[in-house]
Amino acid sequence: MAGHSKWAQIKRKKGANDKKRSAMYSKHIRAIQAAVRSGGSGDPAANLSLKNAIAAAKTDTVPADNIENAIKRAVGAGEGAAEFKEVSYEGYGPGGTAIFIETLTDNVNRTVADIRSVFNRRGGSMGNSGSVAWQFEKKGIILLRDTSEKAQELAIEYGAEDIQESEDGLEISTAPNDLYAVQDALQAAGFTAENSQITMQPSNTVAVAGDDAKKLLTLVDYLEELDDVQNVYTNAEFPEDMEE
Repeated sequence: MAGHSKWAQIKRKKGANDKKRSAMYSKHIRAIQAAVRSGGSGDPAANLSLKNAIAAAKTDTVPADNIENAIKRAVGAGEGAAEFKEVSYEGYGPGGTAIFIETLTDNVNRTVADIRSVFNRRGGSMGNSGSVAWQFEKKGIILLRDTSEKAQELAIEYGAEDIQESEDGLEISTAPNDLYAVQDALQAAGFTAENSQITMQPSNTVAVAGDDAKKLLTLVDYLEELDDVQNVYTNAEFPEDMEE
């Protein structure tokens, strides 16, 4: 989930139980295989979508063997293999928050029915295409534990658009096409990223607290548990004591 601290997002995912972690791995495997088929290559150097999918999988600690096997299976898949489409959905959550959902599906009717059902049962409402998408922008995000001036200068030199410093480290924002230039430059200088991937950043945030915050977190959890859902983004700003 996005919309608040990216560091909190990482801590939340790392703290997931075994069942949720297994489901998370399955989503990444699906994304990797879809990227191979849509990009026509199992080489991440020649397939940016695959490179992004692998980076996201590594962030969520998907084992290297699982990633490699997923690529091999996708490369060897012939006719009859499932064809997954990238489809996005939009809606509203408690407190007037915007929700943007990315899916990979081989059955759009099933996916939209599942998403609508979660919205209806968990205090949200599904929106039309374009209803909230304008509130989000695709960005590259790098999280770095090091807050040194050298790291910040290097990131800016290679294309960073914004740098936010916190007690956890640096949150570096880039244009999607500049993500790996910044990441590679930092890595070459000895800095190791905690997280590096393409995400959707809200252009503005809405503060939520109390029951609205709890209901929104529950709604997002149920959406994320759907097999076809890859990512759920919100423009919510949660209280700090709810972010870990």
